[in-house]
Amino acid sequence: MARGFRDRADDSLLTLLGDLPELVRNLITAEINAAKAWVSRTAKDAGIGSAWFVIALFLLFWAIPVLLTFAIIGLSSWWPAWVAALAVFGFLLVAIVIFALLGVLRFRKVIKRENPGKAVATDVRLVKEAGNDEL
Repeated sequence: MARGFRDRADDSLLTLLGDLPELVRNLITAEINAAKAWVSRTAKDAGIGSAWFVIALFLLFWAIPVLLTFAIIGLSSWWPAWVAALAVFGFLLVAIVIFALLGVLRFRKVIKRENPGKAVATDVRLVKEAGNDEL
């Protein structure tokens, strides 16, 4: 337990040195407790923030069909309803194909990229081969 503040001006050097381990232990304990409190507060805030994002995504999930219905109803004032629905469906298919191709291209970049584990294994193999060539 940490001692209260007191005037230590009259304490001898040996007394001060004798109290040093306890002071260091108290400092480390206080730092660990502060880190625990920080992690606790941060985790709570991150959890609450994540919940707000989940709620926003849920509402977005339902807003997209409303928007698409609005587009179909709007187009049906010029075209028959079935043509308007088909046009919106065609637009969605084109968008799906474009985004899927962009995703495939991005994953191809990831697959081609050399990961650090492979790089280390290649370096080890090259060093072993260089060592065998010198013998």
